[in-house]
Amino acid sequence: MGRLEGKVALISGGARGQGAAEAETFTREGAKVVFGDVLDAEGQKVEAAIRATGGDAAYVHLDVTREADWEKAVRAAGDRYGKLDILINNAAIVINRVPIEERTEAEWDRVMAVNAKGVFLGTKHAIPAMRRAGGGSIVNISSIAGIGQSLQQEPAYAASKGAVRIFTKVTAAQHAKDGIRCNSVHPGPVDTEMFHAAFRDQEQLARRLARIPLGRMGTVAEMVSLVLYLASDESAYMTGSEILIDGGAMAQ
Repeated sequence: MGRLEGKVALISGGARGQGAAEAETFTREGAKVVFGDVLDAEGQKVEAAIRATGGDAAYVHLDVTREADWEKAVRAAGDRYGKLDILINNAAIVINRVPIEERTEAEWDRVMAVNAKGVFLGTKHAIPAMRRAGGGSIVNISSIAGIGQSLQQEPAYAASKGAVRIFTKVTAAQHAKDGIRCNSVHPGPVDTEMFHAAFRDQEQLARRLARIPLGRMGTVAEMVSLVLYLASDESAYMTGSEILIDGGAMAQ
């Protein structure tokens, strides 16, 4: 019996990287999964791959900055699978680092829209569905940027991930009465396309990894194992927690 047997999950940012790995892992653990992204061709390939191995998953177009898309995604979970137990707010973007005075308003707004507003909208529309299901688990993917190491962080990204951290705690405190848990995950550097796109310069990458006591990037599999735990009933007494998975970076 899988660790998510009988559960229905909704995952944002599921077309590649960590989100795709979560969708694949959750179906192997017995969940039925709706996952969304704006990368439709990639998302459809992930759906086909999951179905080819016997998993039950459906891809939907999901721009996390659009409330109508979230409404459709939550409705798709209910219409297809009858309920919603798990929400993984995974979608996010990074942006090139520049001083605060050089950041444009449009760039700031875009980062906040995807990384913070997207989490708000997903949570807003998942709560009523989870309440009808008798409870659920929300896992918000934040970052160590939302906690500290501020000298090295890109300001817009750090602000957006800090917002996710606090929003997680508010959600947890206010909806425990509904049986809804909410926790945040705070990774350090993870070996994904998004991370490598932000650190194309090898010297810059080496300096970044030098700030990690374990001396390496985390793997997608390591992140997904933590997300799986928080999504499952194994973490039933955890809510409002912020979990670092950063190779010891924040211990310095």
